[in-house]
Amino acid sequence: MFDRLDQVEGRYEELSELLSDPDVISDTDRFMKLSKEEGDIRETVTVYRRYKEVNEGIEETEELLSESLEPEMKEMAEEERAELLKEKEELEEQLQVLLLPKDERDDRNIIMEIRGAAGGDEAQLFAGDLFNMYQKYAEAQGWKTEVLSASENDLGGYKEITVMITGDKVYSKLKYENGAHRVQRVPQTESQGRVHTSTATVVVMPEAEEVEVDINENDIRTDIYHASGAGGQHVNKTASAVRLTHMPTGIVVAMQDERSQIKNREKAMKVLRARVYDKLQEEAQSEYDAERKLAVGTGDRSERIRTYNYPQNRVTDHRIGLTIQKLDQILAGKLDEIVQQLLIYEQTEKMEQLQHDS
Repeated sequence: MFDRLDQVEGRYEELSELLSDPDVISDTDRFMKLSKEEGDIRETVTVYRRYKEVNEGIEETEELLSESLEPEMKEMAEEERAELLKEKEELEEQLQVLLLPKDERDDRNIIMEIRGAAGGDEAQLFAGDLFNMYQKYAEAQGWKTEVLSASENDLGGYKEITVMITGDKVYSKLKYENGAHRVQRVPQTESQGRVHTSTATVVVMPEAEEVEVDINENDIRTDIYHASGAGGQHVNKTASAVRLTHMPTGIVVAMQDERSQIKNREKAMKVLRARVYDKLQEEAQSEYDAERKLAVGTGDRSERIRTYNYPQNRVTDHRIGLTIQKLDQILAGKLDEIVQQLLIYEQTEKMEQLQHDS
């Protein structure tokens, strides 16, 4: 581990010098790339340097304790040594986590698709509740939410809704939301007061850059048609809705929320690019069973990952056996406790895998 940390520290010093070089500063693309690399390893270097300081402090106190000291001085030195040893242990654990392989997609913005699944209107109402939960969570994180497309039902729920969330490390926190979410509650339409079970599905895809997904325009079939649903006279007069079909994968994206055909196509291309990228990533990942085991929440999307039980104000994440009696707070966007536990679980799995491999 320490050889690796020495290499990281050496690279950090090298990057610091490069970033003050006028030739690098004048090359915007290179400067941005090196700045990102420097930022990615800064925390690791800071913690490692503190670790070395603590080690030196331990050596100094042990040298002091080997000498003849007054009882009061000896007691103070022993207390300082105990504190430093405790901090050393904590820093070692922190460094192990910082050196774990990172998901290169963690810094990405995301495109999230939420759909009502089993349960008809109730499932679609629950899809709306999930959308509101993620929207509030995004707001608390300082992220921006943009609805790309939405298909509402008559009760205010969503048959499906596609949202783009942009900000700092969005994918790193929301990647665990992939899967089937189950709700247990008395539906608005239930006159007997019986608890029903319904599900909604969530798909989280990292935003893909054009350079990462080579989509040939000749592979896309574009259909233009009249928008349906809300929109008044505009619906019948203007053919602004766009449907893109990526023929090699069969992926279809339709967009009609904007009045402009050009804007609808731009949004559709964002979603199409993300879906194709996501499909390629999923196929590559399926070749590595060990990786799939580590990918908490990024595996089988038909998997039931979480249950929201209204009568008992309870949320259970089935992947890690976590139960929280705070359903009202979770739905209000306070997801940090669940996200943190999933992150710790994945880190633990990765560490065990690395120890097994070594």
